Amino acid sequence: MLDDFFSRALLAAVGVACVAAPVGCILLWRRMAYFGDTMAHSALLGVAIGAVLGIGLGFGVFGVAVTVALALVVLERTGRLATDALLGVLSHSTLALGLVVLALSASGYRHDLIGFLFGDVLAVTVGDLAVIWGGGAICLAVLAACWRGLVAATLHEDLARAEGVPVFRLQMLYVVLMAAIVAVGMKVVGVLLIVALAIIPAAAARALSRTPEQMAVVASAIGVASGVIGLFGSLWLDTPSGPSIVVAAMILFLASFAVGPIARAFR
Repeated sequence: MLDDFFSRALLAAVGVACVAAPVGCILLWRRMAYFGDTMAHSALLGVAIGAVLGIGLGFGVFGVAVTVALALVVLERTGRLATDALLGVLSHSTLALGLVVLALSASGYRHDLIGFLFGDVLAVTVGDLAVIWGGGAICLAVLAACWRGLVAATLHEDLARAEGVPVFRLQMLYVVLMAAIVAVGMKVVGVLLIVALAIIPAAAARALSRTPEQMAVVASAIGVASGVIGLFGSLWLDTPSGPSIVVAAMILFLASFAVGPIARAFR
């Protein structure tokens, strides 16, 4: 089955969606969608640095995303600019810098710009699948281990601190998880759309869930359905695969508005 490029694409989309959607729930609860965009935009700079230094694109993306997140924390503590302004500066400057570095580099990666921005899931290799599923399993294990603390810190940060929850460490761990998901999911939907694959299924799951845990599971299911529907839709309509997956997620999100009241009526 892995000899078929479409089967590999399906497995890659399912693997990324299973991890991105639960992490997206935290992003949604904390109202950090713009933070997710900043992490994703910085990924292109990570691609450029990884290509120039020859350290691998995934390592470059992960390193830059974590560095940008830590820079945000440091700059926030200075109190000179509001968080949304800092996010805007970091998001757009890292995206522009990544484009410039790629254009100036002698590597062949600059010719794959569209693939970096919007994904190239149909070109996923068996090695990519190993990274996606292996990295995804680690991310899910870490998320499960710190889930209660993350939810507590999200719902009431001061109360969580009073109860002894290591809020700052959990926030840093969440930043690392976001960076890992951006690095792993870049191949599937690209740096500009990876956050959409995290947030849209989570938003759709909100109307269908009663507990945080249930919302995470439902979000994963919606993310997987988005990947499958989007890929088959792209095959049928001959449209770009990555954007088609996000469009499928958007359709399921709109459908959740109709299904949500019915589901609540039977609770």
